[in-house]
Amino acid sequence: MVVTLGACGKFYKLEKSTNWDEVYTAANEYYEEEEYNKAIILYDKVLPVIRGSEKSELAQFNYAYAHFRLKRYIEAASYFNTFYESFSRSPLAEEALFMHAYSLYLDAPDYNLDQQSSREAVAAIQQFINRFPQSDSYERAMGMIDNLQSRFEKKAYEEASMYYRLTEGLFPGQFYLACIVNFQNFVKSYPNSEHNEELSYKLVEVSSAYAERSIFNKKEERLNQALEFGSEFQRKYPKSEYQNEVTALMAETKEELTSHQKTKKQYDELRKLEQEAREKQEKEEEESQELEEAVTPETEVNSN
Repeated sequence: MVVTLGACGKFYKLEKSTNWDEVYTAANEYYEEEEYNKAIILYDKVLPVIRGSEKSELAQFNYAYAHFRLKRYIEAASYFNTFYESFSRSPLAEEALFMHAYSLYLDAPDYNLDQQSSREAVAAIQQFINRFPQSDSYERAMGMIDNLQSRFEKKAYEEASMYYRLTEGLFPGQFYLACIVNFQNFVKSYPNSEHNEELSYKLVEVSSAYAERSIFNKKEERLNQALEFGSEFQRKYPKSEYQNEVTALMAETKEELTSHQKTKKQYDELRKLEQEAREKQEKEEEESQELEEAVTPETEVNSN
């Protein structure tokens, strides 16, 4: 108990002390003893005083690491970045920039949450790779980027799957187009993803359903687009387990397209006949009007 009280009393005195050398030394000692909370308190006290001196470099570096050891990753990332900007020529600069990126990486959320901080982590890691391409930590940094990219891919896949599920609701129309755009964007963003075959099949399925339910004037265009998606799938995945389903969907789509084109032709012919009839009627009315105008003056003369 005496030892504990003595230790507390010592720290209390250091908090009140204006002997900056003593506070600086004690802060470093607490840091080495892994008493990071106490070290942070003393660094907070001494850093404004020693800023710009030779002691400031080590103090700021330890200060950032103390936050990191306490898993305060956002604060640690900020302090490591501040150290790098303040001491870019320091032997510790490379480590500080890596730790800035690594802290953001550790704070990055699971794939199912907002990934804004993950994107910030990727940018920080990329900055480190560009600045120190020969670093011993290069491969580790690349592994971190790969891990974060896999989170982005998984989140994008889950979002695509969500839109697909929504097409089975009472009002699927508004989700068909969202599905089509989402699936296409996924393939562009992750061309080597293991999910591309599945989503390419679903793209054929959804685009066929979307085309079938489209308004008359848009139907032919969308049916042709669905057939293009089907042909592309067959070309890219000739041995796919979905080949039979895609072949069946394309057959149904072609049948629907043929039926639509037949209906459209009949409709166009009907409109043409209606237009001809309308033009004939207008011509007859015009001729009748001209005849009346030609007869009227003669009638007026005879009456006079």
